[in-house]
Amino acid sequence: MSKNLTKREIDYSKWYNELVVKADLAENSAVRGCMVIKPYGYAIWEKMQAQLDKMFKETGHENAYFPLFVPKSLFEAEEKNAEGFAKECAVVTHYRLQNDPDNPGKLRVDPTAKLEEELVVRPTSEAIIWNTYRGWIQSYRDLPLLINQWANVVRWEMRTRLFLRTAEFLWQEGHTAHATKSEAITEAMLMQKVYAEFAEGFMAMPVIKGSKSESERFAGADETFTIEALMQDGKALQAGTSHFLGQNFAKAFDVKYTSKEGKQEYVWATSWGVSTRLIGGLIMTHSDDFGLVLPPKLAPIQVVIVPIYKGDDQLEAISERVEVFVKGLRAKGISVKYDDRDTFRPGAKFAEYELKGVPIRIAIGSRDLENNTIEVARRDTLEKETVSQDAIVDYVSVLLDKIQTNLFDRAVEYRNEHTTEVDTFEEFKQALETKGGFVSAHWDGTAETEEKIKELTKATIRCIPLDGKIEEGKCVFSGQKSSQRVLFAKAY
Repeated sequence: MSKNLTKREIDYSKWYNELVVKADLAENSAVRGCMVIKPYGYAIWEKMQAQLDKMFKETGHENAYFPLFVPKSLFEAEEKNAEGFAKECAVVTHYRLQNDPDNPGKLRVDPTAKLEEELVVRPTSEAIIWNTYRGWIQSYRDLPLLINQWANVVRWEMRTRLFLRTAEFLWQEGHTAHATKSEAITEAMLMQKVYAEFAEGFMAMPVIKGSKSESERFAGADETFTIEALMQDGKALQAGTSHFLGQNFAKAFDVKYTSKEGKQEYVWATSWGVSTRLIGGLIMTHSDDFGLVLPPKLAPIQVVIVPIYKGDDQLEAISERVEVFVKGLRAKGISVKYDDRDTFRPGAKFAEYELKGVPIRIAIGSRDLENNTIEVARRDTLEKETVSQDAIVDYVSVLLDKIQTNLFDRAVEYRNEHTTEVDTFEEFKQALETKGGFVSAHWDGTAETEEKIKELTKATIRCIPLDGKIEEGKCVFSGQKSSQRVLFAKAY
């Protein structure tokens, strides 16, 4: 298959889809709307998962696992949550197939094997988890309960795109219970902070922390906190959310605790999650027309070494020298691959690792052995440099940090250039049409205005920034009073 990608400026969506497939990250499956995550794509998810899991445990959370299936009666218990997800639910109605007498060799649903109660395939797990928590929480001594699960969920999406929106996807979902409202809000904001630190520190993807407008909140939440990132095509990506659920689920599932004073009180709740959509965000934040660009901290292969040789004798001599580099790099915790396959020429290997976004590529030939030099190419800038072999381990270690920082700085610069403050609706529309990105504008706080702006421009309120300055102004659409700017954008 040709590795040439459609240029981003010609068709960004096509470029993205081609890149996901050609870089061996994922492909469409036989199940409509579902994806197969290939080993290289899954390796990126494993790196994300390992780091997030470490951060969750450092903040006191434990992992558990809850059923994939949710009895329909439980799913309906919290009305707002049920209504919010109802149109995306897959439902199991029968538990057995049988041979079809009218079509030999085919199977049909056994009409006698109908479930007494239909089962919803989880689109999210609040219902089954809070029904379980009723048996786990009796006293203030049982609180806080800080649980996370790594799982898959199903949301029956009509329009799908690999990683960004699929009918089934992988994620983590945290579900916590607290004795007080303030403790639950603190928890929700802590997890938003954890997500932001991960996005910026590991994905090199700058994000804006904010809260959602009422119409954009998670179904069943009193408050939703979000991290919003900006992709290279000027569209926003909701990268992670953390929800303060109030006592809505506690009341729906009768989850109470006995306080220190001996009173029966409903607990306070949060839930929070990120998913494999982060891989889509990673791709769209950094990658270019040549392929993936991966930040070193999440790259499955941080350094690849390609020998350039003629004959087995040269390869043997190069391999002997490379073995020393590989040991030195691995001793510093750097993942390195030595690609000595004889089925591909060096140029084909260079193209493959460029497409796959490996941060550093090292080439070494017989002349390099004579000169005690080595060629180092960095993926983020495509620059090459000749380095002394004696210095290569330390050089690579420092360069990986430089690449990580450069990718973040570059993404911040792009976001700053594509964030526009406007005061009139004409300026608002012009910014969206000509520049894209985040549009900072006053909003009167009403759902009616929010909906009208969405209808006219397809832009939604991405968040009300937590660090936004309080300033008097007039709504960009209605002209009514406003006390703070919010961020609008077209979004994935």
